[in-house]
Amino acid sequence: MVEYHVIVLAAGQGKRMNAGKNKQFIQLQDKPLIVHTLMNFIQDEWCQSIYMVISQEDQLAMEGLLKEHFLFDHVHLVHGGKERQESGYRGIKAIQPVQPDAVVMIHDGARPFVEKKHLHQLAVTAKEEKAVLLAVQVTDTIKRKTIDSVETLDRSFLWAAQTPQAFHYSLIKKVHEMANDQEFLGTDDASLVEEFMPEQQVKIVEGSYQNVKLTTPEDLLRAELILNKKGEA
Repeated sequence: MVEYHVIVLAAGQGKRMNAGKNKQFIQLQDKPLIVHTLMNFIQDEWCQSIYMVISQEDQLAMEGLLKEHFLFDHVHLVHGGKERQESGYRGIKAIQPVQPDAVVMIHDGARPFVEKKHLHQLAVTAKEEKAVLLAVQVTDTIKRKTIDSVETLDRSFLWAAQTPQAFHYSLIKKVHEMANDQEFLGTDDASLVEEFMPEQQVKIVEGSYQNVKLTTPEDLLRAELILNKKGEA
């Protein structure tokens, strides 16, 4: 068993969802979205602590939600920042002190379908390799367009990044500090390792196409189908 800590990012406004509220509160069947996400970690014996990063405005509502679903004692709440990266950094700072080689995962609150087997593969790989992310191979044909031309990229080399992404605590803390000092904004946490520690290879654990991030109303329909399929299993 490889123990790990997880930071769940749930501070975003989710404007593309057009829900009029933080999408984490949207009901999927009988539970809010964020509850589905949190249960993946609460039910995993390898997970030692959960730090959920939220907006200050959602504090009371989120506390009420956690109490209603009997999760309040399982989750530490942290106030996020303006950008996802700042929220992740605040979550990282909140879990110290931990051992430098402790495994820390960073996960999107809007990805409720991550599987335990992938969490364990991430934890084991991160312990050995220091930096790893879930990803799936791209299935669409991808084009790169310039002003003068269009080029077809070789999709055998292309992967779509997912979360969780997992790191040694000392590594992810250091690259976040460097990014903060230099006002560098990456596209995800692994991109900070790529930018500031290019000598540290980021490994990939192949995930599932089911591990979708719920961003638009159409994604909610897909989520309902996934939940229905799970209920039939």
